[in-house]
Amino acid sequence: MLTIDCGLCILRPWRARDLESLVRHANSHNVWLTVRDRFPHPYTREAGRAWLESVLPEDPPTTLAIDVDGEAVGGVGLLPGKDVNAHTGELGYWLGEAYWGRGITTAAVRGFIPWAASTFSLRRFFAEIFESNPASMRVLEKCGFVKEGVLRQHARKEGRYLDEVVYGLLLDS
Repeated sequence: MLTIDCGLCILRPWRARDLESLVRHANSHNVWLTVRDRFPHPYTREAGRAWLESVLPEDPPTTLAIDVDGEAVGGVGLLPGKDVNAHTGELGYWLGEAYWGRGITTAAVRGFIPWAASTFSLRRFFAEIFESNPASMRVLEKCGFVKEGVLRQHARKEGRYLDEVVYGLLLDS
């Protein structure tokens, strides 16, 4: 079974039995403020069950659970590019609020990138971060991502227009 030891956490495929921990850690307004609206709030058991049912059949998985002490406390994944962008992947991640500020997300991203690059034949990763989330920007910078630009008022969250900061990482060919 796929496991990536990241030191502070382990990355592994999601499991059906992760439902309770998924809902417990994902059902946070503060987590929701950092992610796209396709990540629901409130995060219900039904939403968690539907999401798990959508990712469990993936082989290889595009998203992995961030596991701390045997519990799924967040996730990291990618949206692979298509057509002329097939060598790229949009990176996304979230972590339960109780685990913020411990370096876990940085460890998870560092562990995920080489695996995802190899598994999906990717050369470039990018992420779009809300201007209101400097902690996520620091995670990317610690992982070697470079700020590439700002998409002005590119997102609308809770009725407010937000700039999104684009970060990119190029891997050696």
